[in-house]
Amino acid sequence: MKDIYENPLTTRYASKKMQKIFSPSNKFLTWRKLWVSLAKNEKVLGLDISEQQIKELEDNVYNIDYERVAIYEKELRHDVMAHIKAYGDVCPNAKGIIHLGATSCYVDDNGDILIMREALFAIKAKLIGVLDSLKKFAERNKDIATLGFTHFQAAQPTTVGKRACLWAQDIVFDIERLDFCLSTLKFAGCKGATGTAASFFNLFNGDKDKTFELEKMIAKDFGFDSVLDVAGQTYSRKIDYFVLSVLSGIAQSASKFATDIRLLSHLKEFDEPFESKQVGSSAMAYKRNPMRSERICSLARYVITDVMNTSITTATQWLERSLDDSANKRICIPEAFLAVDAILTLYRNIVDNGTVYPYVCNKNLLAELPFMATENILMQAVKKGGDRQALHEKIRALTTEAARKTKLEGVEVDFLSMIAEDKDFNLTIDELNDLLDVKKFTGVAKEQTERYIAVMNKIVLENHSFLEENDEINV
Repeated sequence: MKDIYENPLTTRYASKKMQKIFSPSNKFLTWRKLWVSLAKNEKVLGLDISEQQIKELEDNVYNIDYERVAIYEKELRHDVMAHIKAYGDVCPNAKGIIHLGATSCYVDDNGDILIMREALFAIKAKLIGVLDSLKKFAERNKDIATLGFTHFQAAQPTTVGKRACLWAQDIVFDIERLDFCLSTLKFAGCKGATGTAASFFNLFNGDKDKTFELEKMIAKDFGFDSVLDVAGQTYSRKIDYFVLSVLSGIAQSASKFATDIRLLSHLKEFDEPFESKQVGSSAMAYKRNPMRSERICSLARYVITDVMNTSITTATQWLERSLDDSANKRICIPEAFLAVDAILTLYRNIVDNGTVYPYVCNKNLLAELPFMATENILMQAVKKGGDRQALHEKIRALTTEAARKTKLEGVEVDFLSMIAEDKDFNLTIDELNDLLDVKKFTGVAKEQTERYIAVMNKIVLENHSFLEENDEINV
């Protein structure tokens, strides 16, 4: 038995790719790359930094002695300083210019933004994969009529493909908001202890242009066109809130989908993938619980509530900064990404490998269709000379009696035969069956589906470079 707590997001759910993005190695390598960029651009702008020092820093970016870092951090109680000292140990000629003019948030905040950007791109790839799978699912099932529900009570028919378009539209909304978040994400820059860039202003002997140019040059090294105009010691924590809001939106979409799948599983119209030796229940051997959908809902609930961390942190930062954000950020941001990563892997797995049961869809639909057709039946009977008010009352009485027998006695009532046997309606079984043609009840569901498939296809094609194989689910 393992005697140390392990986070289930890493041991059970999230992909290795997302775990690597938020790994200590990626974080601290990013810090070193930021230090290299800082030194290189300070040299370009005229500070006394040699090519030898730059090369020494570049040659040792990946040479991180984590044991030495741990020793320093235990002594200093400061993670950034511990890494500066460890970097200096392997760069003796350059140690005097590492982190020159910067505060800890230069690597902390810019590093966080770089890592969140990398993670957002990884999430976008998963969203495009889910959308591609939903597009194919909708195409396969666009003609399959099924009972629609409002309030989870039988309503007008729809199609399986049209319902998938509702799920897909939510994913499209999420892609749009993720793209907006990426397009507005800015480099934090290097603004010093309280955001005034006083340290750099002094290093450049009061040259304001060089002070502003430095952070633009560093931002360009990391693929950013723009830098935050103003900041305190830290970037506004609203940025973290914006990012987690995107993740929360994805979790909401996925939870809605998964809830629908759980309801459809109960109706026996859809089954999740189920492995040949998978066990549904330790007690009831016959069970096939929708455990993947349930896991989506469970993880989604965590992400939806996790966004409150960034909301509260944003609201409680003091003046130019306080440190009550740090411990919280280390937990809530990586875990939100890890959870959404797992959610989207499950989502795509269910869409790609689940099973629709058209026969059951049709059976459930036909059981309710006669009652939905009462208006059509009434109109046809009136056309053949019937009294609208009298026939309306008869239909009301017949449907009430049919419902009573079904609910109280468990009797399957043949409602159409009851209508056909009543001479006042003057309708044959053939006429009634014609009135119950499913295609007359699904409106333009098929056409709506085809139109939205075109929308999905356009988005997938525009983002084809993001498409990748789905990750294997772990449990």
